[in-house]
Amino acid sequence: MNKEPDWNLYRSFLAALEEGSLSGAARRLGLTQPTLARHLDALEQAIGAQLFLRSQRGLAPTDTALELGPYARSLAATAAALLRTASGRASEVRGTVRISASEVVGAEHLPPVLAMLRAHHPGLVVELVLSNAVENVLERAADLAVRMTEPQQEALLAKRLPPIRLGLHAHESYIARKGMPARLDDLTGHDLIGYDRETPAIRAVLARFPMLERPAYALRTDSDLAQLAAIRAGFGIGICQQAIARREPDLVHLLPDAFALDLPVFIVMHEDLKASARHRVVFEALVEAMRVVGA
Repeated sequence: MNKEPDWNLYRSFLAALEEGSLSGAARRLGLTQPTLARHLDALEQAIGAQLFLRSQRGLAPTDTALELGPYARSLAATAAALLRTASGRASEVRGTVRISASEVVGAEHLPPVLAMLRAHHPGLVVELVLSNAVENVLERAADLAVRMTEPQQEALLAKRLPPIRLGLHAHESYIARKGMPARLDDLTGHDLIGYDRETPAIRAVLARFPMLERPAYALRTDSDLAQLAAIRAGFGIGICQQAIARREPDLVHLLPDAFALDLPVFIVMHEDLKASARHRVVFEALVEAMRVVGA
């Protein structure tokens, strides 16, 4: 490689890798397909290796492309963090803050606090990533995160909050139709709502409550929002945050003495951002909002 490739080539490469087609990558970046194709050709020439096998089905990444993928994603995250940092002065609550949170936390708990922040700081712009996967705050894929696992990286500032209590809940219309279970063994006769794919966290729950294994579920989905919506719709019995259920009189808390889980909560921020006024304000607002949830 005699010349450092233009950064735009890496953007086009990453879009092609994640979209799987020239058309999809071009739409994502607002480019024409010929321009996108030229970018890929230029990057292949610069590195001296083929990145994609092209066919009518789209783009198939080569081993080289798969090896370069994590580095391209890191470049994209760093570039986005650079723009967010440049969007406001350190002493002003102005500019962009990117927050990562789980589906339920982001949809059920954060909107009021984000509305409050915007009302008090009109120059503040929020990017909200809803995912149950852990965004890498250390690599600045997000500036702040609401996490349900304790961070291990020393370069992160983390505030531990009271845990969120989970319980079994059902809509009162379901209870009227199917009856109230008197003990955990009675769940086998009910319509249960739960996971589709097993994770380490779910395996830890199953060790305590083996009756909640996958074959027991009448509705299987890995979306926590979809599970919550199904509980609200009266489909059956599922696991719900007690703080959410307390806001909705139609949701009935079942077997509180037999089933309870605590979900740890941490608000996390990269320590390099502690001098930034907008990040500090958002961090403190998230701490106060989530402290109430776990109370």
